[in-house]
Amino acid sequence: MGLPGHRRTSSHKRRRASHFALVKIDLRVCSKCKKLLLPHTACKFCGSYNGRQVTKAPAVKKAPKAAVAPKAPKAAKTAKAKK
Repeated sequence: MGLPGHRRTSSHKRRRASHFALVKIDLRVCSKCKKLLLPHTACKFCGSYNGRQVTKAPAVKKAPKAAVAPKAPKAAKTAKAKK
């Protein structure tokens, strides 16, 4: 079973962990539809890249409206005679 040969100093840990930082995503605006997209990629919404059409624009699928079943009328409350 392997054991650490030497103590890892705090400066060595920090130097090793310096590459773990998160990088902010650089987004661009599509020149045709003005949506945000990653650089050097074709637009997912309109299919254009660098000002020209390179792919077919995907058909926008509308969500079907949920069929609402008609509600049954509420039964009228009968007044019970109080004795």
